[in-house]
Amino acid sequence: MESEKKDIRALSKDQLRDFFVANGDKAFRGNQVYEWLWGKGAHTFEDMTNLAKPTREMLEKHFVINHIKVDQMQRSEDGTVKNAVRLHDGLVVESVLIPTETRTTACVSSQVGCSLDCEFCATAKLKRMRNLNPDEIYDQVVAIDRESRLYHGHPLSNIVFMGMGEPLMNYNNVIKAIDMITSPEGLAMSPKRITLSTSGISKMIRKMADEEVKFKLAVSLHSAIEETRNRIMPFTKNFPLTELRQALEYWYAKTKSRVTYEYVVWKGVNDDRQSIDALVKFCKYVPCKVNLIEYNAIGDDAFQQAPESAINAYIKSLEAADIVVKVRRSRGKDIDAACGQLANKS
Repeated sequence: MESEKKDIRALSKDQLRDFFVANGDKAFRGNQVYEWLWGKGAHTFEDMTNLAKPTREMLEKHFVINHIKVDQMQRSEDGTVKNAVRLHDGLVVESVLIPTETRTTACVSSQVGCSLDCEFCATAKLKRMRNLNPDEIYDQVVAIDRESRLYHGHPLSNIVFMGMGEPLMNYNNVIKAIDMITSPEGLAMSPKRITLSTSGISKMIRKMADEEVKFKLAVSLHSAIEETRNRIMPFTKNFPLTELRQALEYWYAKTKSRVTYEYVVWKGVNDDRQSIDALVKFCKYVPCKVNLIEYNAIGDDAFQQAPESAINAYIKSLEAADIVVKVRRSRGKDIDAACGQLANKS
């Protein structure tokens, strides 16, 4: 039965080599298959044209390649592309290609649904079905890289883990995917072009620091006042700001990599002077920059985009404190592909 076959991409290169030796073949066949699976993105064993037919049949007998399928692709007026990605078990996640004049960024998902309960995010309204496997994360990047080449004439330039799910709640699989994305045997992308975005899982930030990862870290902060943060992101009661601050200080001490704070300003939630001062103070603990993100409505009246005057007050105070701040205007809103909107409406 198909379901009893092992997913071949769960095997390391050494395990593949061992499999061929155990089946009376040469170890280097494992290298060839590994290159087909990762470097060349083969979807079937039939694609592996430098293997003899009996070898391909033997692989077919023992394994499956659980490849993703882009079920539906939507293109926004601004060039943003949203993929509805069907997984081997029928579940669907979404990933996004975000183009600018100089680069293309892949926004990828790490979970089906989400483990967390942020009130302002459409993905959080879906329950978490399961974690994505490393190859399912990798495949999203490969698909978007192809779209980048097709529509923009150049390979993907950046990756952000800001799609569906909390990456640090699927830590091992996300790290394995990044290892393969950055490996010369995979996509050979520089880790400096990858940003992992977390809602602030302190102990996992420390773990990343200990493992001296080379990619960048972003934190969805949205408030530096404990009470406000707990109200809009209820799970943060387990990850208080003091703990988060200490974890980020530890991160910087270990990696010397500055942190990006992602921060949405909402009317009547965090658009007051107290919220601005709290953020400025929080930003002084570790070298950082702030992305003020335009809010994208998900049909909940409790959250509304703050007026431009509030955004300007944030910018003025942050710049006065020598903190780098940028306003991120959302893209792909017309196809529900903007930040916080990924909810599998399709």
